[in-house]
Amino acid sequence: MSDKLVIIPTYNEKGNIARMIEKVFSLSENFHLLIVDDNSPDGTAQIVKDLQKKYADKLFIEEREGKQGLGTAYIHGFKWALKNGYEYIFEMDADFSHDPDRLIDLYKACYEGSDMSVGSRYTKGGGVSNWPKNRVLLSFCASVYVRMITFLPVKDTTAGFVCYTRKVLESINLDRIQFVGYAFQIEMKYACWKLGYTIKEVPIIFTDREVGQSKMSGKIFKEAIFGVLIMRLQSFFGRSYHRSEDIVDSGK
Repeated sequence: MSDKLVIIPTYNEKGNIARMIEKVFSLSENFHLLIVDDNSPDGTAQIVKDLQKKYADKLFIEEREGKQGLGTAYIHGFKWALKNGYEYIFEMDADFSHDPDRLIDLYKACYEGSDMSVGSRYTKGGGVSNWPKNRVLLSFCASVYVRMITFLPVKDTTAGFVCYTRKVLESINLDRIQFVGYAFQIEMKYACWKLGYTIKEVPIIFTDREVGQSKMSGKIFKEAIFGVLIMRLQSFFGRSYHRSEDIVDSGK
């Protein structure tokens, strides 16, 4: 039994998923994998199921009906991870834009005392590969914008390569996380920080996908821009992400 679970949401990732699974299970640390598939029409889920015969008791899949968004896929995975007793829970893309080898560095950062670790493009030693200059500038400016509005002390606020300790996810009221695109990544870091947990950035090189299509859209980008303003305004009115607020809200 491992205490480390990597959650990978998938939608039409047949060109990447088998190679990613094999790579994660080849690492020196013992990671388990949960694939959350949104009914991929390209047969991604079946590839995972076929590999479960080889990786019994360490490769899992949760299938959902229809494309429901990145954020809800991770929330689904977080709840599954907590129910099944994992202590370190990771987010990672299926397309190799996140280097699986760096899972070990994210794990070590949390094992050595951080509550949350973030694979960061914008801290010393981090960067991007195969991106056009305008995309690099847009991404960097987006992170600066988020920090200016929220005061969140994280340089790569939209990063999706993350390790959470169990206590962080247990403390956050996951049903109050409202965004599903890139704003989801910002909101989870914001919730962690507002609850007083420590966040450490681990430098990574982000490499653009080579196989499959990006899930980025204008709708997702717009959600990130306006979602940051919404989060900040809500914080002025006492919105809390703490799970204990459930008791207050229900009148218990």
